[in-house]
Amino acid sequence: MKLTDELWAAAEPTYRRILDHPFLLGLADGTLPRAAFRHFVVQDSHYLRDYARALAVCAAKAPGEDDVLAFANDAVGAIAAEQDMHGEFTAALGGPADGDDTVLPTTRAYTSYLLATAYGGSFAEALGAVLPCYWIYARVGEELARRSSPDPLYAKWIAAYGDEGFQSVVRRVLELTDRVGDELSAAERRRVVEHFTTTSRYEWMFWDAAWRGERWPV
Repeated sequence: MKLTDELWAAAEPTYRRILDHPFLLGLADGTLPRAAFRHFVVQDSHYLRDYARALAVCAAKAPGEDDVLAFANDAVGAIAAEQDMHGEFTAALGGPADGDDTVLPTTRAYTSYLLATAYGGSFAEALGAVLPCYWIYARVGEELARRSSPDPLYAKWIAAYGDEGFQSVVRRVLELTDRVGDELSAAERRRVVEHFTTTSRYEWMFWDAAWRGERWPV
């Protein structure tokens, strides 16, 4: 079995829950409260800064020069998305507000797991941890694009991930994943699957945190 097939089989139940989450249903039909979307945008900006760091570690550990360059470019792209697209969304949602600099519990947990795995694990483990943010967003973007949100702001977010440019990046990472997977022992594959499954769950939790308006409880 290809590694990507094994990974998706492990995470598909979580992906189904993601598609059924009221946050994404609201994005698709335009009913998502602006406050929930703003929460997501602010926390995603914090997330992407550390995701870029995790991608930079992947670049440092990557097996070939082309892979080093690709992950380094993806790290730059993550920072650019945080600065450009999220800046536009924040402006459209009323601009910066008090508390925007606070990294909330789910964001902190997710990014801490990503960075610990990237720094402490093998390249394959790091790849397994960062992969859901590529792959699940690509699948969500494709699905929501078919539903065509009536809200222009939400439609713009959906288009960014349904776009062929992003989809081609994801295909490149999936091809690398299968190449790496062919060389892994059974124990190494299990660790990659565990990381992939864990961060797939964090993806669900991230949207759920925005839906709930998560705050630090104390």
